[in-house]
Amino acid sequence: MGNNQGKKVIWTCLTAVALACTTEPALAMDCSDKARTDPDLMTADIALARPVGIAATVAGFAVFLVSSPFSALGGNTDQAWDSLVAAPATYTFKRPLGDFECDPPEGSTGKVALPETSSPGH
Repeated sequence: MGNNQGKKVIWTCLTAVALACTTEPALAMDCSDKARTDPDLMTADIALARPVGIAATVAGFAVFLVSSPFSALGGNTDQAWDSLVAAPATYTFKRPLGDFECDPPEGSTGKVALPETSSPGH
C-alpha cells in the first residue's frame, strides 16, 4: 500500500468515525419492539456500522486514557467514560442488527455496577 493510499484510508476511517459519533444522538428515538428484518439494513450494519462502532469504541478508549487525569481532576471521570467508551460500545454491541433508529434497552449503558462499600467508622 502506497503512502498516499494509506493516508487516504486513515482519513476516510477517521471521517466515518467522526460522522458516526456526531450523528448518533440524532438517530436516537424511543421505539417499541419493532423487529428490523430488512436484509439490506442488516448487511449495511454488519459491513459498515459495526466496524465503525468498534473503531469509535477503541478510539474513545484511547482518548479516555489520555484525558483521564484531567477528568479525574475535574471530577467527571464517569461522564467521560460514558461519552467516550460506553456510548459507542453500547451502540455497537447492544443494538439489534439492522436497527439504526432506536435507543438500546434501558440499563444497557455499559456501566458495571460496583458494590457499595462503607468507610470504617460508619
